[in-house]
Amino acid sequence: MLQFVLRRLATSVIVVLGVSVITFVMLHGMSGSPGRAILGVQASAEAVAAFDREHGYDRSVIVQYFTYLGRLLQGDLGYSYKLNQSVNALLAENAGRTAMLAGTALVLAIAVAVPLGVFQAVKRNSIGDNVLTTLTFVAYSMPVFLLAMLLIQVFALGLGILPAQASQSSSTWVIFTEPRAMLLPVLTLTGVTVALYSRYQRSAALDQLAQDYIRVARAKGLSMRLVLTRHLLRNACLPLVTLIGMTIPLLLAGNLVVESVFNYPGLGLLFFNALNNQDYPVLLGYTLVAATLTVLGNLLADLLVAVSDPRTQRA
Repeated sequence: MLQFVLRRLATSVIVVLGVSVITFVMLHGMSGSPGRAILGVQASAEAVAAFDREHGYDRSVIVQYFTYLGRLLQGDLGYSYKLNQSVNALLAENAGRTAMLAGTALVLAIAVAVPLGVFQAVKRNSIGDNVLTTLTFVAYSMPVFLLAMLLIQVFALGLGILPAQASQSSSTWVIFTEPRAMLLPVLTLTGVTVALYSRYQRSAALDQLAQDYIRVARAKGLSMRLVLTRHLLRNACLPLVTLIGMTIPLLLAGNLVVESVFNYPGLGLLFFNALNNQDYPVLLGYTLVAATLTVLGNLLADLLVAVSDPRTQRA
C-alpha cells in the first residue's frame, strides 16, 4: 500500500509541474510583454521597459519560470497588478463560494444519479429506461451555457419565479441563506453532472447484475431491494468513485461558465474577468490551483478504490 501511495504521489507531482511549465510558457507567449499587458496600450515604451526590468520580465522565459517556481514552492502564486492584490488573497477570497457551489452540485448529482442509474439497470430496456436514457443523453450533450440560458428563459424570464442573476452576497453559505437566488446556478451545474454519473452508474450496475453473487443472493430468497442495497450498490459505486475524481475538471469548467452566466462572485467569474483583462498572474494561479485539485481528486479516488479493492494496488 505504501508503494502504491508513493507511486501515485510522485506521478501527481510530475503532472502538476508539467501543467505549470506548459501554462507558464503559453501565457508568456500569448502576452508578449507582460509589462504591456499590465500597464495597458496607453503606456509608453520606456515605462513598459522599466516595468519589465523591475519585475524580471526582461529575462529569458526559462529564468522567469524558475524564479516563479521558487516563489511557488514558498506558496506565493504571484501578484495581480491590475487588481492591486496578491493572487493568493484573490483565490482565498473567492474559493469558499465556488467550493460551496461545486460541492452542493456534486452531492445532489450523486444523490440523484446513483438511484437513477440503478433503476435504469434493473428496468433495462423498459419505457422508463428508454425515456431516462434519452433525457440524460440530451442533458449530457448540451453545453453548460445553453442549459443555463434555457433555465433563465423558462424560470426567470418566462415564469418569473426565480431571479436570473445569482446572489451577490460575499458569504460562503449563500446557497443556504439565499436558496431562491442560487437555485438556477445549482440546477445548471447539477444537471450536466447527473447526466454523466447516471449513465456511468447504469453501466456499472448492469455489469454487477450479471455477476454470480447476485444470482446466489436471489437464490437464497433475498428480496431484490435487499440484494441491491446490501450487495450491488457497494460494488457498482466503486467505479463512480474514480469517475468523481476524474470529473473535477468538468465541475471547475462548469463553475466557470455558470458563474459567468449568473454573475456569481467566485473563482470562475474571477478567471473570466482576468481573461478579459489579460491578468496573467491570476490566470496562471487559477490554472495551477485547478490542476492541483484535479490531481488531488484523482489521487483520492485511487486511494479510496485501493482501500475498497486491494487488487487495484498492483496497477
